[in-house]
Parts: sequence; structure tokens; C-alpha cells
Amino acid sequence: MSALPELRITLAGVERVVAAGTTAGAALEADGRTVIAALVNGEPRDLAHELADGDTVEPIAVDSDHGRAILRHSTAHVLAQAVQELFPEARLGIGPPIENGFYYDFDVPEPFSPDDLKRIEKKMQEIVKQGQRFSRRAVGDAEAREELADEPYKLELIGLKGGAGDAAEGASVEVGAGQLTIYDNLHPRTGERCWKDLCRGPHLPTTRAIPAFKLMRSAAAYWRGSERNPQLQRIYGTAWESKEALKAYLTFLEEAEKRDHRKLGAELDLFSFPDELGSGLAVFHPKGGVVRRVMEDYSRRRHEEAGYQFVNTPHISKGRLFETSGHLPNYADSMFPPMEFEGADYYLKAMNCPMHNLVFRARGRSYRELPLRLFEFGTVYRYEKSGVVHGLTRARGFTQDDSHIYCTKEQMPAELDTLLTFVLDLLRDYGLSDFYLELSTRGDSDKFIGEPTEWEEATEVLRQAAEKQNLELVLDPGGAAYYGPKISVQARDAIGRTWQMSTIQVDFQQPKRFDLEYQASDGSRQRPVMIHRALFGSIERFFAVLLEHYAGAFPAWLAPVQVTGIPITDEHVPYLERVADRLRAEGVRVEIDASDDRMQKKIRNAQKSKVPYMLLAGDEDVSKDAVSFRYRDGSQNNGVPIDQAVAEIVTAVRERR
Repeated sequence: MSALPELRITLAGVERVVAAGTTAGAALEADGRTVIAALVNGEPRDLAHELADGDTVEPIAVDSDHGRAILRHSTAHVLAQAVQELFPEARLGIGPPIENGFYYDFDVPEPFSPDDLKRIEKKMQEIVKQGQRFSRRAVGDAEAREELADEPYKLELIGLKGGAGDAAEGASVEVGAGQLTIYDNLHPRTGERCWKDLCRGPHLPTTRAIPAFKLMRSAAAYWRGSERNPQLQRIYGTAWESKEALKAYLTFLEEAEKRDHRKLGAELDLFSFPDELGSGLAVFHPKGGVVRRVMEDYSRRRHEEAGYQFVNTPHISKGRLFETSGHLPNYADSMFPPMEFEGADYYLKAMNCPMHNLVFRARGRSYRELPLRLFEFGTVYRYEKSGVVHGLTRARGFTQDDSHIYCTKEQMPAELDTLLTFVLDLLRDYGLSDFYLELSTRGDSDKFIGEPTEWEEATEVLRQAAEKQNLELVLDPGGAAYYGPKISVQARDAIGRTWQMSTIQVDFQQPKRFDLEYQASDGSRQRPVMIHRALFGSIERFFAVLLEHYAGAFPAWLAPVQVTGIPITDEHVPYLERVADRLRAEGVRVEIDASDDRMQKKIRNAQKSKVPYMLLAGDEDVSKDAVSFRYRDGSQNNGVPIDQAVAEIVTAVRERR
């Protein structure tokens, strides 16, 4: 007898010899529950994938990022199977994993009801318990079309094939540039096909390997994200590696819901989104306007101290400006359609940088003026699809705290170092302190303009500036803007969520496109480097982040009302008004609750409004020329002399405690 053919593979960094036909799962001795897939030569594969000579194999654990994505995509398949078993007329859209969960889109006659979701979840549990096997098979285009003849949206994806990922969000999990594959869900005993879906994979070995999941909600979603296409019904769900992890996530969601800035904005009377204005367009109420003004005033003062010069630019421009900047060729989908006027197309401003270039170019510049730091609270307008508009964090009209710094190449490293330190220090002043940095670089796409050598230089100088901050640095290949690489400051809030805050971009291309020059010390004309920087990102979004970070309980210096005076009886109102006058003279924002409500209700109202300080006054306080402090956490300090009370509040506000 001849010996069985053998393969040489690398497993956990060690070369091993295995029999031909060995699967990734067998090589890894995977149990299919903790290790649920494999990285083969860096590509995720099913455990049933047969290895080839020279393969490098690594495990994918279910509690890893890769593992959770596979778990969630597998659960999305179970969701789609359950829907089609309960609603046979349902046609399939796309079902990708997303952050913390998954979704699947369906074309159905009627929207799903809450009772429908309960039925679907119960059916999913039955499928999970059956332990159906996920089985991959390759198919040709014609075969796929024949098998999926009743699924018009799948047929459309097959037609797009290699471009599907760009044409439809989430489509890359189903159709790639290579061969098409279908995953069958097979009965564990009979091997009978229970369901199938067009998919690239990989998947869990069986449905029984899904430990914990929950359907969250349903919503309308346009096919391929376009309002010109049919409206489908999207079911969102979440899946985790254990019941404990699912429970922890649901608890986190409860806390996040309490902090939702849209809910708090209404409860605290800060802002609203009137239907008459349109989606993604907010109005700030007086209390919200106070917070916004304080945020802007402090930022403005810090910028002035750092040598920035303030400019102001219009809200619309001829299209030629955005042709020059490269935004129309590269960014038009995010801009509102043009308005024709006096024979020219005018666009709502989607970014401030082209107009700042015009300010720089308005007159001759000398090297003695550099670095020139221009700053603007500039309102911009971007066409965000209705499905992604989300309160203040994803709006269609918002104000950027936008800065553009023009400097020499020699000044660039020091300027970036100083700029990043300035950005982080200012964010810390607003109460954010847990950061990491993300470096977004050029990708392979032809959307990126400029020479690769310029990109390499810009990327390297950004990397060096980032490393000086001694923060975690995460790479984001291909995530740069079309004109240059960027550093993004990622901040974690009070409950651990990550928000992208400030961005800093090095740009060699805009100065060329606008023919920007300065006169060097030797009399020659030189091209400046342009650094783009948005510190808050936008005022609105930063407002929302802080509102959720603090759960509406802003620190005293940012609170719209810093002190509420609560008289025990009406007779004590004049006394508290005199205390309030003392505080107002120090710039403190004070209200006296002189309503007919009982004292306890006034306290509850102030607590609901999350006022930092309540000052109570009754006969005993008046006799001692004092007030009683009640703090936001419910603690109290009675009989505090007025001078001491004023000093405590003023100090807390001025020191931004």
C-alpha cells in the first residue's frame, strides 16, 4: 500500500505535516463553538475548508472581532430563513453583520409588527436548536441565476458582481469579484436542504453554535440606500458569544437609551427638529443656545491665545470653486444639488477649506506670516441619505469649528506636534480624557489625487506627531480623504462608546490646485503645506457627544442654568433674588423658581432639569444671612453663609470643575 499524500502547513507558527484532505477545523482541533472558523493565509474560511500545501492556518475565536462578525452573519441567515418560512412571499435583500449586530432587508407586502418579530425570533430559536449545517458550494453565474430566479434583488447583485460592494452597502458579504458561492442550511440528520442564500461566507459550522441572540427592531430601508429604489423592511438583531455577553450588551443599550441626546434634548428643552425645516436640520432653544455659546466662547478664547485668526465665509458658492478644489469630482454625492442663478450653478457650501484658500490667495504672502492659522465657525450643508440622518450626530446642516493652517514644509512637523497637543488638551477641558488615535492612509482606489511620494511624506510626518502623544495608534488603510492622510482623535465616553472627534489632515494638493504661494526668505516663490483641522468635528455633533457623555448633567461651567433658587415660601423670593444678583454679577446663570408649586416639587423640577446647584432659603437661612445648598446628587449642606456660597459656585464655574 502506498502512503497517503501529505501536506505541509504552518499552524500557530509551527510547520506541521498533515494528510491531504485535512480541513482547517481538523488541523485546529476546533470544537466549532469557541473556535468557529479559521484564517487561512490571512483569509477567513469555514472550518470545513480543505487545506492546501503551504497554507498558514490560525484559529478564529467566537469572541474575537472576526468571530463575532461570522457569528452575526450566520445569525442573519437564520433570521432570513425564519422570515421566509413564516412569510413565504418575502423576497431577500442584503443581510450583513454590523457593529454589535446584524440586519437583513426584506421585500414584504406589509411592515413587520412587534408581534411578527416575536414569531420570527421563536422560529429562529427552533432553527438554532435543530443544528442545521452551513454548507458552502461554488456556483457559476448562470446556475446562480437559475437557483435564485425568484429573488430579484439577488439577481441584481449577481449582475453587479465585482462592483456590488460599492453599489450597495453590505453587498460585499454576498458577492465579490471572484466566483459566486451559495450557502445551504442542511438538516443535521437527513442532509436535506432547508434553505439557501447567496453568500461569500464564512459561517459557523452549525446553527447550534449560535449561543445568544435577540431581534431588536424593524425599520424601513431603501434598496441599495437610494430613495429611487423600492422601500424594503429591515430587521435589526444582535448576537453574542454567550448569554452573559448578550445580557451585558442589553444593559449597555438601556444606559445608552437613557443618554440618547435626542431624548435628552427634548426633556431638557435644548433643541428640536421641526418637520417644517426638513430632516437633519435642528433649531437650538434658549437653553441649548446657552450651552452652545459657552462651548464656542471658550474654544474661541483658546484659539485666540494660540495665535489663530478668525475669518468668515459665505454659505453658497459658484460650482467652479468646488471644481478647483476637487470636491465636485470627488465629493458630489455628499453635496446638495446646484441652484441655477444668473447663468451659473451655485452650491451650498459643504466644506470651508476652498474658501479659506481664497482668503490666503487674496494678497501676496511672505514666509514671515507663516504658519498662518485661519479659523472659522463655518456652517456647512451635506446631503446625508435619510437612512443615516441621526439627530445632531449625523445632520444635513451643521457648523464646523474649522481651521486651516498654512506653513512651510520645515514648519510642518512642529506645527503638527503643537496642533495635536492643542486639540487633545482642549478636548480634555470639556471633560473627555480617554483617547486613542487613528491614522488613515491612502488606498488603492483611483479617488486619491497626488503623487505617492507626497502621500508617503505626509503620512510619515503625521505618524511621528501621533507617536509623540504616547497614545494607542490604530491604522486605517485606505480611509484617508481624497487629498491627503489624516489623524482622527477617537474619544471614549462615560459608558465606553467611541466617538470620532478631531481630525487633522496634511494636504499637498489644495495649495497646488489653488496655486497658493508665499515668498521665501531667498525671494523665491514657494508652495505652502495646508493642514486641515476640525476640533469638535461640528458644534452640533460635539454638543450631542457631551450631552450623552454627561447624561444631560453638564458640569457647572457648561450647564444652561447653573443655579436655581428655591424659596421655602413666597416671602423668601426677594431674599433669594438678592443672592441671585450677587451671582449674576459674577457671570453665573441663575433662575428663581417663584411658581406656585410646593417646595418639594420645585426641587424635583430642578433635579429633572439637572441643575448643578439649588439654593434653598427659609426663615432660619435669612436670619443667618445664609442659604442651604442642595446638590445635583441629592446631598445637602445647610446654613452656608452667602459669601461662601457665592465663592463656591463661582470657583467651580471658573475652574471648569
